[in-house]
Amino acid sequence: MPTINDVATKAGVSPATVSRVLSGKPQVAASTRVRVLAAADELGYSPSKAAQSLALGRSSSIGVVAPLANNPATAERLDGFAARLAASDYDISLFDVHGAGERTDLLRKLADRERIGAVVLISLPPTPEEVEALAAAHVPVVVIDANVPDVDCVYVDDGEGGRLAARVLLAAGHRRIAFVGDAAESEFGFAKSEERRIAFEDVLATAGVHIPDDYLKPRPHVSGEAKRATLELLDLTEPPTAIFAASDAQAIGVLEAAHQRGADVPRDLSVIGFDDIQSARGMGLTTIRQPLEESGAYGAKLVLEAIEHRPIGMSIELPLSVVNRRSTGPPPLTSG
Repeated sequence: MPTINDVATKAGVSPATVSRVLSGKPQVAASTRVRVLAAADELGYSPSKAAQSLALGRSSSIGVVAPLANNPATAERLDGFAARLAASDYDISLFDVHGAGERTDLLRKLADRERIGAVVLISLPPTPEEVEALAAAHVPVVVIDANVPDVDCVYVDDGEGGRLAARVLLAAGHRRIAFVGDAAESEFGFAKSEERRIAFEDVLATAGVHIPDDYLKPRPHVSGEAKRATLELLDLTEPPTAIFAASDAQAIGVLEAAHQRGADVPRDLSVIGFDDIQSARGMGLTTIRQPLEESGAYGAKLVLEAIEHRPIGMSIELPLSVVNRRSTGPPPLTSG
């Protein structure tokens, strides 16, 4: 099979020039472009994207930056991303970060790193300064699970998810409803839990249902913290009859607490989560489904297109839906 070097030799140019021509970049003289295309046609050369990237000083590696990559929702997004990327010539370099400062340092290094072809951030909206640094280094950026202006992104409407959850619980007759979600000041700057909570409370308020302060439990985003928060709720003199958890991982902690206290789900306590991770399906958790694997696949599509120099700023909003399972049952005997 002919290589990019064979085409370069035949056309009398450098491999980098061949790559610029075949990538459609404008900074090549017309006569040179004709010569390169003629040489490629005569040799029957079909460029691989990996070879084009290497000729430009970039590798065929896409850097994926994710917080807590063992998080179930993140893992499912990565599955979708990797499956879509498998048909291309690109590999994945995964960077697991545990704090906002660590993310900033990593992105600065990636901007200076010549062997990264693109950067994908999962659930980590970049700051304008970080976007500017990557753009200055000609590193394409795609964000999955956040809507960032002027950046390629795949996202859902988190407020709509909160509204859907509220309607489910109101329709079941609940009036004593609690919320277990992320702490407002997240180390990573997450805002999604707050967006879900605000929209959730708005729908409840419209229906005449108020969530008292002791029914709101903002905690770090781990199942154990959600379990401890729920134990506090169940120990109240008047415990809630329903809980909306800002994620399925937190909802699982809610279910564990209910089991520990001997509360029957859904007779004593209805529970609804957000995400529809695989373990939620096995546990019979009612949830607001967002297309996790599909979001990863769309992210891969966007990054491949960005590498091919499609104009930036493409955004894809994916739909949400309610998945009813056994953790929310019929209306409680007393709506209290």
